Amino acid sequence: MTALLVANDGGHLMQLKTLSRRLPMDDTFHWVTVPTPQSESLLAGQDVTWVRPGPTRDVGAALHNAVLAFPLCKRRRLSAVVSTGSSLAVSVLPQARLRGTPAYYIESATRTDGPSLSGRVLARVPGVELYTQNASWASRKWKYAGSVFDGWQARRAQAPGKVSRVVVSLGTSRTYGFRRLLEHLAPLLHDSGAEVLWQTGTTDTTGLPVLGARAAVPAAELGAAMREADLVVAHAGTGVALEALQAGKLPLLVPRRAEFGEHVDDHQEQIAGMLRARGLAVVREADAIGPDDFLAAAASAVDLRGDAQPLAL
Repeated sequence: MTALLVANDGGHLMQLKTLSRRLPMDDTFHWVTVPTPQSESLLAGQDVTWVRPGPTRDVGAALHNAVLAFPLCKRRRLSAVVSTGSSLAVSVLPQARLRGTPAYYIESATRTDGPSLSGRVLARVPGVELYTQNASWASRKWKYAGSVFDGWQARRAQAPGKVSRVVVSLGTSRTYGFRRLLEHLAPLLHDSGAEVLWQTGTTDTTGLPVLGARAAVPAAELGAAMREADLVVAHAGTGVALEALQAGKLPLLVPRRAEFGEHVDDHQEQIAGMLRARGLAVVREADAIGPDDFLAAAASAVDLRGDAQPLAL
């Protein structure tokens, strides 16, 4: 039979792709997500249904995607539907439950103190199994399943005398820019003479020393660039943090702030704090980054120990 794996693009999809290897099921997978250079690269060769982008709290897009997903729930013999969010989970999981299909919602690892809006909505749908990736707020209703960051461990590496290759990724948000970071970071990297791959999303780079900025870079290309880099600097998104870890890099993460219009809330502060507590990131505010932070991140490498257990679904 087939398990339907559902997630919005970006960090939600990256989490589900990473966690899919730990799902306690032997079914074939059919993916439901949004087409972007990253998602198309990440799911190359997979069975995929592409749907409409679902910006945060866009009810129209959620309803449209529910219609697109309806044939999948109706015609396929589904063993289960699994989602890491966000709006696509609300579009698909309720109709799966109406047809008696087991539905599992795994809250994003970014949510370290409680569920997202999508999680709160799905908590009202009878029969949807709810899981958190943070044991601190697990409950009878929200069970702890394990975390996408299980198994990673940082170690000291030979520090480069100079940071020569850098990857900077601000994600691929269609809504929120992060110019505040670039205004501080770009001059530092320009003065260092480092070769930089810039993935800037919707961030305006006008007037900044940012050469060759690209809104989106395919996942395979971005991963390869990270593996060759001395340093990865990124906004504190779950997807890019996972990409850096999988490339063996300890990322330098900078959380977006809602007060500056950089995101809908301050959940990136939560994910940055959690990764710092696990020893898996150097974390700085946008206006506090300095050359010493570059060297501190570059002086560590990250390995997957291989002891991450199957998810407890």
